[in-house]
Amino acid sequence: MKGLLIKDFKLMTTQKNFFVIILLIAIGMISFTEDVSFPIGFLTFVLSLFTLSTISYDEFDNGYAFLFTLPITRVSYVLEKYCLGFLLGFGSWLLVTCLGIIASTVKNNTSLTEVWQIAAMILPIMIIIQSLMIPFQLKFGGEKGRIAIIGAVGFLLVAGILILKGAKLFFNVDLIAQLNTLPIVSIGMIFLIALTIALLLLALSVRISISIMKKKQF
Repeated sequence: MKGLLIKDFKLMTTQKNFFVIILLIAIGMISFTEDVSFPIGFLTFVLSLFTLSTISYDEFDNGYAFLFTLPITRVSYVLEKYCLGFLLGFGSWLLVTCLGIIASTVKNNTSLTEVWQIAAMILPIMIIIQSLMIPFQLKFGGEKGRIAIIGAVGFLLVAGILILKGAKLFFNVDLIAQLNTLPIVSIGMIFLIALTIALLLLALSVRISISIMKKKQF
């Protein structure tokens, strides 16, 4: 797995200019806007997407056939992609959260508690999105995988909107307003529940991805 990680990080160094641009955009948004939620989500999700680009590189020009002549297994390949996704996603999340805390402290426009609450809710969402992305990419490949991912994310967004609208229409309950009025203890409990669900989905996603790779023909 260490060799695969080195390979993927070497591949990503060819796009280092793009990494720098994305980081500068996030720093600019944190520095010159009042909202910290968007830059935290922006940097976390964009950098975690680079896991998919490494899969595209591996399958390009019949790369899998060569890759698996090396002393690696399909299981270790899948586990490495999830490990890479975690390193990129969690690392960028931690970095941008620290930048958000520093900016909020300097500008004194957002409480540290609010920054942590925003960051805490973004983390399980990042894990869930990666749990969806990697199996789709392994199953359908580059172009079809992106279309399938867009469709899945679109479905989740529509489902979320329908739940919010349905709760307000049929039960006269504003879920967003209810969430905003919850005490910090309740928000912490929601975070733990969301993180637990995300990790369970991640475990299921790993099993699905391993099954996909074992069935692939090169």
